[in-house]
Amino acid sequence: MSDEADLSKAYDVRSWHSVIQEIAHEGGAHGPALIKAAVAVVIRNPFSGRHVADLSPLTKPSAALGAAMGRRARALLGGRDVQSYGKGGIAGVNGEQEHVVACVTTVFGDALREAVGGGEAWISSATKTASAGSTLDIPLAHKDELYIRSHYDAISIAVPDAPRPDELLICVAVASGGRVHARVGGKTLEEFLAETRA
Repeated sequence: MSDEADLSKAYDVRSWHSVIQEIAHEGGAHGPALIKAAVAVVIRNPFSGRHVADLSPLTKPSAALGAAMGRRARALLGGRDVQSYGKGGIAGVNGEQEHVVACVTTVFGDALREAVGGGEAWISSATKTASAGSTLDIPLAHKDELYIRSHYDAISIAVPDAPRPDELLICVAVASGGRVHARVGGKTLEEFLAETRA
């Protein structure tokens, strides 16, 4: 069974949403464009309006969620390699932040890593509870080395009709590189790559 089929079996999916940004420059010289993309899926929250101790029904099948979202996000980069990634989500107001977190744990993250071409670093994350149309800033960091400062970034996503009170908005983000015109020091991608070759 495909990840998409597994996903549909485990979660009640209402809709998918994508955002792509192509940044040529920010007031400086043009260089290679930075592509950032985010994918969000709206699912029904089975625990909306009630406190439940065991959230494993959201966590256990989340590998299918991570794999499907990772593939969709990677495709939005148009064949470019994924250098950075992030994840997060919003719980509708009848849910809890913990309901979103249950969907994006290590089970989800490991599948996301595989879908975007690997990753050694932990995946930056942001979650909250909010009403439909609220914006989520998904943090980005280099997928193999957290301390590459040029890749500290974010992409924003908002879905006008989600999450409804009994829904969860689950999000992933990827980028083809670091910030355009990054120049405030710290470990560089080139230094990291040299270390890995040594």
